[in-house]
Amino acid sequence: MHHKLLHESSGQRSWALVLQTGEEAMACLQQFAKAQQIFAAQITGIGAFSNIVLQYFDWQTKKYKRIPVNEQVEVASLIGDIAEGSPGSPALHVHLVVGRHDGTAMAGHLGEGQVRPTLELMITESPAHLRKKKDPVSRLALIAPQA
Repeated sequence: MHHKLLHESSGQRSWALVLQTGEEAMACLQQFAKAQQIFAAQITGIGAFSNIVLQYFDWQTKKYKRIPVNEQVEVASLIGDIAEGSPGSPALHVHLVVGRHDGTAMAGHLGEGQVRPTLELMITESPAHLRKKKDPVSRLALIAPQA
């Protein structure tokens, strides 16, 4: 994992974060956000994975369904956010669309993914922190702007 601070002004920072073959995307993102103390940011990215696990939130069971994709896929779109989960801990929420070899697409939450050959991410931090709060209906930790 390599990163470069692109911009810093008035509490806002922007980085380029580049992951390499074999790195696990969510673990690297979590490690980076914690090291940089990022608690409010947007994430975008492109790249590819050798295999991933997508997740789909099942409203009836209130649990995530794991969808393994054990093939090389291209990241057509990756978008997400970082907020503060438990005090002092960044919480990631990443969605993506991946393209398969036949041109079909799959989408969902990124549960885990092995990068191959690269994942290029842009992270833009906001000067104000965002916090997550458990929603009693969905049981999900959702961003609560007023918290």
